[in-house]
Amino acid sequence: MTIPALELKGIRKAFDSGKKTVLDGISLTVGENEFVSLIGPSGSGKTTLFQLIGGLEKPTAGEVWIGGKETTGSRGHISYMPQQASLMPWRSVSANIELAVQVAGIEKKQSVKMAREWLERIGLQEYTDAYPHVLSGGMQQRVSFLRALLSPQPLMLLDEPFGALDALTRQQMQQWLMAMWEENRRSVLFVTHSIEEALLLSDRILVLSAAPATIVEEIKVPFARPRPAQLWKEPQFNELKERIQELLHQGEAVVK
Repeated sequence: MTIPALELKGIRKAFDSGKKTVLDGISLTVGENEFVSLIGPSGSGKTTLFQLIGGLEKPTAGEVWIGGKETTGSRGHISYMPQQASLMPWRSVSANIELAVQVAGIEKKQSVKMAREWLERIGLQEYTDAYPHVLSGGMQQRVSFLRALLSPQPLMLLDEPFGALDALTRQQMQQWLMAMWEENRRSVLFVTHSIEEALLLSDRILVLSAAPATIVEEIKVPFARPRPAQLWKEPQFNELKERIQELLHQGEAVVK
């Protein structure tokens, strides 16, 4: 039996002395080398769920299991890519990556070698010694993803990493992320507000209701990999898009 990279068991989270419930019995799994997306209305608790998985918060009830071990309330078990790149402006592009790798336990000489090799692989070698302010938003997110990718933890949490990008850059980054993930498969839990993005990238999509959030439905994405950029032209793509839109509306209606 394969051990899931992540398993959440009946996660409930309430704030304000229990008066405000944000998550109400979330159970899910992410398999080894599986790409799973969470999609739900704004304020449905997706970021709170990431904080619980990462050990920054403790659930009111339920358990977090990573790699077959209970890690509820414990940190250091995941790699994380936030909504904003959050690069340190006083460190070079390479040094930003090197620091993340060194914190993960890689010695300095090896971390420098890894950073420079990977910057070349993602086409940013000319910015190795530059500072983050000269990079475009898409370039900064590539560096941010690279920091998460080079972290040794097998589970990656990606928290709507392309939400702040313009439409064209976001589309380019989706294609780039898909290619990078195909080449270096990791277990990924991905938060997005974009149905199209979830369908393009994911193996499964979990649709959340509005808070207090529950999982409305799990959708297995049927498209073979590698996926073409023009996947949105497929009739089944648009059928699934409409189905997810319907589920999101239902989830909001159930709460109201």
